[in-house]
Amino acid sequence: MYVQFASALESCFVSTYLTPNAVERRTVIGKALSAPLATMAVALTAANIGVLPFQSPIYSMINKNLVPLAVPLLLFDSDLKRVINDTGTLLAAFGVGAFATIVGTIVAFPIVPLKSLGDNGWRVACALAARHIGGAINFVAVAETLKVSGSAVSAAIAADNVVVALYFAFLFTISKAGMDDESSDSDEVEIDTAQISEVAIEDTKNSSISLPSLLTSISVAATLVSCGQIATRAMLPAGTSSLPLISVLTVVAATVFPKFFSRLSETGTSLGVAFIQMFFAASGAAGSIRMVMEQAPSLFAFSALQIGVHFGTLMVIGKGIFRLPNRELYLASNANVGGPTTAAAMAQAKEWKRLVMPALLIGILGYATATAIALSLGPILLRLPLLR
Repeated sequence: MYVQFASALESCFVSTYLTPNAVERRTVIGKALSAPLATMAVALTAANIGVLPFQSPIYSMINKNLVPLAVPLLLFDSDLKRVINDTGTLLAAFGVGAFATIVGTIVAFPIVPLKSLGDNGWRVACALAARHIGGAINFVAVAETLKVSGSAVSAAIAADNVVVALYFAFLFTISKAGMDDESSDSDEVEIDTAQISEVAIEDTKNSSISLPSLLTSISVAATLVSCGQIATRAMLPAGTSSLPLISVLTVVAATVFPKFFSRLSETGTSLGVAFIQMFFAASGAAGSIRMVMEQAPSLFAFSALQIGVHFGTLMVIGKGIFRLPNRELYLASNANVGGPTTAAAMAQAKEWKRLVMPALLIGILGYATATAIALSLGPILLRLPLLR
């Protein structure tokens, strides 16, 4: 048993970090797929050719222990006061985008009810709503909270990443570079877009990561997880996931003690990304290629319709009612669908330099809020009449 456990752990590490990151950095296909999908694809392939087992204690350990730790680690920089003070009208655009994703989910689910997923259908719809409000971490949190099967997670990520890649290409095409009111000031932030992926920013030479920061980050995250679990058992019905309350506690702590948590944010992001990558690897290894291929077409249609309605609603409300600038609506949509790093990359690439830092901040706000919003959609989706 220990040999199997060690073998699964070693293989999971390789499929989690080494191979996918090398693929993402060095190949055109890898850059298009992104590290999470590359991770899942490597693990899925390895499991289906017999290199990895479909079931292993390490997979349960990752889901039970590492995913809860990843949530607070990735939220160390979620100081809500800073987000509100520094984002300006981009915050309003982000709020409209989040609402537009809710509308897109409610419209898409009756039309494409994901019957091929069985009882996982509404759960995956909620997870994708979380992904399209905040980003990958929220997809993971909702999928784990609602107990979505590994094969359904694999299929959903595979289909959604294709749609998201096409949508980002669309946003970049319709966006105009430069800003009429651009000026050089202290808010200008340079970010190397070549080193930004969907879920992480690569460490720089001036990294603040050290052994004390690693140990402190793990200790703080573990404390927040324990407090969230205790509060969940005390306040909510038995069997309820503790991830939503862990998220809330972390956001509150980061807002009350911003200086302390900001010192840990780089370390927390690095550890959190590594743990989330391991979740994708475990989900891929537990999946079946045949099932993924069967489920992906309906998931592709659902994701495409969901994002299409999101964009239409965003432009009607944001442009037609609130008169928000196009660039801020496009950037907010990018932050909704992709998260903070893709939004910052877009702002930098389009030379919207004053919007780089606000884009990061609203993306972090998405991390902090999307899980709770998406989970609240579950009862609504279950009551909707299905058209197919």
